[in-house]
Amino acid sequence: MITPLDIEKKEFSKGVRGYKEREVEEFLNEVLTDFESLYKENTRLKEEVQRAREDMEKYQNIEETLKNTLVVAQSTADEVKRNANKEAQLIVEKAENDGKFMIEKAKRDTEKIQDQHEEAKKQMNIFKVRCKTLLESQLSTILDADFNQDDEID
Repeated sequence: MITPLDIEKKEFSKGVRGYKEREVEEFLNEVLTDFESLYKENTRLKEEVQRAREDMEKYQNIEETLKNTLVVAQSTADEVKRNANKEAQLIVEKAENDGKFMIEKAKRDTEKIQDQHEEAKKQMNIFKVRCKTLLESQLSTILDADFNQDDEID
């Protein structure tokens, strides 16, 4: 590629009836000025394109990172949800088991209390029978004693 310096240093050989040197130099200076502007603009545009490519690559990397982050976040959220469901299920099962245990314990306690009640009723009946027997025995003794006293008084 030709550079502005190449244009500036270009020398033409002189012929017998060649071009007017001043006009050629003016034209070359004009071409040099325009070419320099174009060359600088081209360099600037290449740099911009390079920066744009670097920025695009950076944003593509960021996009890829964000996608990966979202995948990891979704995966983590799914895992947390599964763990929460498992934990909830375990809590429900434990509560059900505890409830069944409490119901069984209450039934056993109720049966025990009923057995104790029945035993107390039996003991009460035995006590009544003994009391009645004792009282009848005492009454019989008293009556016999009164009867015997009447016999002694007379």
